[in-house]
Amino acid sequence: MNRIKFLLVLLALQVAFVFSTMAQKQFKVLLVTTTKGWHHESVHAGVLAIQQLGARNFFDVVLWEDPNGFTDKYLQQFQAVVFLNTTGDIFDANQQKVMERFIQSGKGFVGIHSASDTEYEWDWYTKLVGRMFHIHPSVQTAKTKILDTKFPGLQGFADDKLWTEEWYEFGPEKTSGLQYILSVDESTYNPKTDWGPGRKGEGMGKLHPVSWYHNYDGGRAFYTALGHLPTNFSEPAFLNHLYAGIFWAATGRK
Repeated sequence: MNRIKFLLVLLALQVAFVFSTMAQKQFKVLLVTTTKGWHHESVHAGVLAIQQLGARNFFDVVLWEDPNGFTDKYLQQFQAVVFLNTTGDIFDANQQKVMERFIQSGKGFVGIHSASDTEYEWDWYTKLVGRMFHIHPSVQTAKTKILDTKFPGLQGFADDKLWTEEWYEFGPEKTSGLQYILSVDESTYNPKTDWGPGRKGEGMGKLHPVSWYHNYDGGRAFYTALGHLPTNFSEPAFLNHLYAGIFWAATGRK
């Protein structure tokens, strides 16, 4: 009798294991890494890190590999699209409309680092990101400042954390309602740089945001300028920050 009970318990555990492995994940994101300009060395590290975030936090990550597969039907399965260090004009006119309808349906967008150096001529996209890249000085270490303590995932940046980054200087806001959550203190590094006629950087002054979020055109958008260096994607502080943005963009919860 005891042996029968043991076998029944074992069978129940096996069934429970099968169902747990088949359980639907929290959400599903599409990861886009297309570059039509500068290719960041950190892309590979970023893909692996986001895949590991998915495994650790029980959400699916699908790497976009089919240029012709970006369609309304295909995107129905996703709750957010993540642009990881994309550059240049990566979508044609039809794909742009697909992306617009995706956000308008209540879905989310996450932009990482050079996502703000992407699709400058696509006005809708520049508003989705919120601000576009203008210039950057050489990679330097500086202190960060938390601007919104209510947004999750920023604990690792408390107490003027030192962070080594390619500090982007941004152009003006492309839309209203941007909620800034993290900034860099320009007094702790040299923001000035000169790339020749018409491309000079003087810094952004007292408020130099590096991460923000906002509701846009029926959906949600989160952006972080961090993520230039491959080593960024092994930093727990950055991974927590990144997951908080992905989670909010995909679910609307924070």
